[in-house]
Order: sequence, then structure tokens, then C-alpha cells
Amino acid sequence: MDTRELTAPPSFPALYARSLLRRSTGRLDFPRTRVVLRDQRFDLDRLTEFCRLTGFPVRDEVPLPFPQVVGFGLQVDLMVREPFPFSVVGVLHLQQEFEQTRAIGVDERFDLSVRAVGMLPHRRGATVELRTELTVAGERAPVWTGRSRYLARGVDWPGIPRDVARLDAPEGEGTLWRVPADLGRRYGAVSGDVNPVHVSPLTARAFGFRRAIAHGMWTASRSLADLGGPALGAARYEVDFGSPLHLPSTVRHVARREADGWSSAVRSRDGSKVHLATRLRTT
Repeated sequence: MDTRELTAPPSFPALYARSLLRRSTGRLDFPRTRVVLRDQRFDLDRLTEFCRLTGFPVRDEVPLPFPQVVGFGLQVDLMVREPFPFSVVGVLHLQQEFEQTRAIGVDERFDLSVRAVGMLPHRRGATVELRTELTVAGERAPVWTGRSRYLARGVDWPGIPRDVARLDAPEGEGTLWRVPADLGRRYGAVSGDVNPVHVSPLTARAFGFRRAIAHGMWTASRSLADLGGPALGAARYEVDFGSPLHLPSTVRHVARREADGWSSAVRSRDGSKVHLATRLRTT
């Protein structure tokens, strides 16, 4: 596998501009490149704003989802520079998994890497799975691993689509969330994810949505914060994204305590739609 090393986090405006100008080659090559960012520290201002928007308290440990935010630029870099048969603009986040072996301190130095580990046919196009790893300075094995599955609609990838097992979504009254209309812009400013489907109703309609939709990562992070998981030790957090959460909205967060953790769901106010289902396991 080839390695492309970056000396600084990539520029999101430049990456998205490259994606908009890029023309598909029609090739179905699977990328064999790993993108690596060396010797980094967490941006404490960015971390503080992430916590403010998602509900995590600011502590000496990094919230479990935050390395995904830091590594998202590497994911975009990989998808716009390698021969994926789709544009990164408009892709949808279907599933996410985070796993860490211990809590990560906010002052620890680390390396981040991203690579593609799978691409499969889907009834609406094709899915690509990306693996993000965070390795703390002085340690050989990753402390944190993320697996992201994205849907590229309309891509004809060889093979027979297979159904993927979905997480159980608990029911109940739960607690109300009021999600504001400008959340997509605010969270995009922190995460760098300025995908047009999140920014405004006008740009979202260009990709088939009647209104802008919330970032899946915001919804997943807010759900975990509500479960009280800001400074976990060893943990695994799985997320299924369901119906798009349009902005603005009022939704319910429902949580169920289990023997080894929690299951939760974000449902429409009347309970008929599931926007997100999660499972948290701690050891």
C-alpha cells in the first residue's frame, strides 16, 4: 500500500473545489493509498466549540467522536485524489463505528491515518468504507479506530447488493431536542464538513432534499453526550443513520440501559421515523 504523508491538515475549500472540478474516469479501481498526518496536537479551541455544539463537557479527555472530526479532512483528501467513481459532494453517511482502548488526553501528540477498506454495491448505488486510526506518540498500536460507511448514489458497482444488519432502535417518550435551522452551518464550521446538503435549503434541494439536513456526526455525538459518555475508557460506539434529520426539527432522544452499556435512538417527535440508532459498549 502506498502512503501519502501530509505535513498539515488539508484545506477543505481546496478539497471541495477539487471535487467539483474533477471528472469521473469511469474506472472502478479500488484505491491502495493510505493518507497520514504526523505529529499532531488537538486544537483546543476547535474541541471546545465541538463540545459546545454537541453537549459534551470540556474535560482533559477527548470525547469519543472527536478524532473522527479531526480525521475527516484526510477522508475527503483520499476521496478526491484517488480513483473513486463518484464525487465526494453529496455522499451520505450510512454507518459509523468508534472504538478506543483507553481515554485520550487532550494534550497527547498523535498520528492520524485513513485508508479505504471496502467498497460494495448498494440498492441505491455503492458504499465505501473508510478506516481512520489514531496512534499516540510512543505507542505502536492505534488507541482509537473509526470505521465510516458512505453511500455514493447512482454508482454502478459490480456485485449483488446485500442487506446490512441494522441496530435496534428503542422506543419511548425520551427527551426532546430542538434542532435549529442554522445547525448545519455552525457544525460545518467546526467539523469542516461543508457538504451542500447541510448548508442551506437551496443547496440541499440540488441533491434531492427538501430542506438542509443535520450532519450525522452531530446527531451521533449529541446522542452520546446525552448518554453521559464524554470521557470513556475502553469503549465501542456503533451508529446507524436512518431518515435524514431536516433542519429545523424537534425530535426525541430515547435511551435504554443495558447490561454492558446503552442503546439509543433519535426519533421524529411522533416516533414514526428513526433518524439514528446507536449502541454503546464499555469494558
